[in-house]
Amino acid sequence: MAGPYPDRYAMNQTRTFLLFALLAVAYLLFQQWEQDYGPHPPAQTTASSSTADNNATQGTPPTIANSAGGETGTAQLVTVSTDVLRLTIDTRGGSIVRSELLQYPVTPRTKKDPNPAPIRLLDDGANDYFAAQSGLVSADGAAPDHRAIFQAAQTSYELAPGQDALNVDLTWTDASGIKVVKRYAFHRGSYVIDLDQQVDNGSGKPWNGQAYRQLQRVDRPAPVYSNFLQRISDQSRYGFFGAAWYSPEEKFNKLEFTEFQKKPLEQRQVTGGWVAMMQNYFLGAWIPPAKETDSYSTAVIDQANGKPHYVIRSVGAQFSVAPGQQASSTARLYVGPKLSDQLGAIAPGLDLTTDYGMLKIFAEPLHWTLAQLHKLTGNWGVAIVLLVLLINLATFKLTNAQFESANKMRKLKPRIDSLKERYGDDRQKMQQAMMELYKKEKVNPAAGCFPLLITIPIFYGLYYVLRDSVELRQAPFFGWIHDLSAADPYFVLPVLYTIVMLAQQWLMPVQPGMDPAQQKMMKFMPLMFAVIFLFFPSGLVLYYAVNGICRLLQQWWMMRRADAAPAKAAT
Repeated sequence: MAGPYPDRYAMNQTRTFLLFALLAVAYLLFQQWEQDYGPHPPAQTTASSSTADNNATQGTPPTIANSAGGETGTAQLVTVSTDVLRLTIDTRGGSIVRSELLQYPVTPRTKKDPNPAPIRLLDDGANDYFAAQSGLVSADGAAPDHRAIFQAAQTSYELAPGQDALNVDLTWTDASGIKVVKRYAFHRGSYVIDLDQQVDNGSGKPWNGQAYRQLQRVDRPAPVYSNFLQRISDQSRYGFFGAAWYSPEEKFNKLEFTEFQKKPLEQRQVTGGWVAMMQNYFLGAWIPPAKETDSYSTAVIDQANGKPHYVIRSVGAQFSVAPGQQASSTARLYVGPKLSDQLGAIAPGLDLTTDYGMLKIFAEPLHWTLAQLHKLTGNWGVAIVLLVLLINLATFKLTNAQFESANKMRKLKPRIDSLKERYGDDRQKMQQAMMELYKKEKVNPAAGCFPLLITIPIFYGLYYVLRDSVELRQAPFFGWIHDLSAADPYFVLPVLYTIVMLAQQWLMPVQPGMDPAQQKMMKFMPLMFAVIFLFFPSGLVLYYAVNGICRLLQQWWMMRRADAAPAKAAT
């Protein structure tokens, strides 16, 4: 990477560092522009008839008739509380319309606010609407879809201390003799909810129908920030927000809301998959039985307020219930955090919802290593510090080679200046002489670039881990750092990193032969990195501040050893 001249060597290093920084800034600016000015979902759908409009308004799958059938009446809300969830079930359709994740507060816990409100994932508010819906459909008989009115025995349920499971039954009956019991089963310490839709055929003819499960939500609302720092440092708005699904054949797929009408999910036969709605750190997912064959599809629903709703659904195969018999359709609903070490055991491929994109190859090993270090220390910040030390130990010889090469180049400066005077403008002879000098003195000008090749993937990989791993969400370090995934509120770590970079420049001064433009670039670099790191997650800046200190100490030790070498040789 370096040329035959020392100033070119330094210039190449400078350009590489600058390119690294500018790529990071350009990436974040592009994401910011996409969020603020990029294409957004259209407010209108393409329904072509009043019947289609009515179906869309209700969020009805195309195979379901407009009339829900069964009882009519007033719906009520049923509250269910476990040790990790507080949910609200609407008896209209038996849909789960609210879910509060009790162990995940909206803001970090502090002395001033020790009990902040929990995250609400499912939400029946107009701006954040997100519901988990289910129902039955029959072409020739009565069936309750997600608009039918169910009955509940009580309006509040709670998982008692020592109780491992809690069942909540919702009942729907029809004059024809069809009875449906929708049973939710909740479990201690679990974000998985079991659903059983049981059909009791009390009529005089066979009942044939299908069960479906769907997730319906609106796009994320535009965030409101109190200041520019809060706006630019909010990394959560850059994470994926939309639908996802999995099949053993096609693996993990996702679809942004902006693509719902352009690339709708076609109905397909899938066995052993799931459908989901994802957002930063959390998701809701319907998981059919592993051996059941379902059809997956997406839809855009126009609402009266002009804010479209987006639906992803799975429709099961038809099943039949003879007169006087019972049959059930089951599924599981996951409503909770993206705990990648647990999701894979719940359903194949569900752990892929912790989506690092193209940087998965770097982010996943970093996340695994941090998780192991966290088990030892109990503190994610300490785990990051230990990660720095491990990487520095692994690259110690490589970094030594970098500093040793730089020291040799510095000491060769008088001889290089002599070669310049001897050969003048004859660049070819100058290069040949330089190469012979490097070979004789065993100097590798490119050695300084190799450690940077390790730094760049770690930078981006750790950035995605901090942005998308729920374990590091609101993870405190010490003192003023209450959230390693957010920017340092007092800019202490960015300032520390800037001081370390300045100390490195002072310890390894710019080559005397470097032109003024190059010298200005070298002096500008610490300030540029300081501005960039002001808005990055504090965990990322912590990594680079500690890494900079380690490299500074190693650089000082190598220079001291190099300066003492001639004296020792003389003695």
